Amino acid sequence: MKQRVPVSQIMAKALIVVDPTKKVSEVNEMFSHYNIRHIPVVEGSKLVGLVSKNDVLKLGYGAGDVDQATLKAIYDTYQLKDVMVKSPLTVTTDTNIKEVAEILSTQSFHSLPVVENDEIAGMVTTTDLVKYLLEQY
Repeated sequence: MKQRVPVSQIMAKALIVVDPTKKVSEVNEMFSHYNIRHIPVVEGSKLVGLVSKNDVLKLGYGAGDVDQATLKAIYDTYQLKDVMVKSPLTVTTDTNIKEVAEILSTQSFHSLPVVENDEIAGMVTTTDLVKYLLEQY
């Protein structure tokens, strides 16, 4: 297995990002449209938060069994800044893959924003790590 490979080798670089004032309903549609589960929240190019599909789904859990129109109405009442993880844990482009794996294996989340000079440079997920490991065999 390769040693000291930087996360920049496996991270996603072409990211969908959103502004913290976007409505949760819009972000929920983005998750489906782009088939993604995590979106960095930025002001300009500075990372200010992270939202996952699970963060959005949690808003609807308390509503019980409701139709899509009601769920959308619930999501319309929130802006992303109300539900995002503020100041998420991050890594840099030169953090090695082993360190990223150690972080993700001990946390309850499945993605890490990759930053360089406080600006979003990429995103790495547990799926990226699994794909990397499979390539090694």
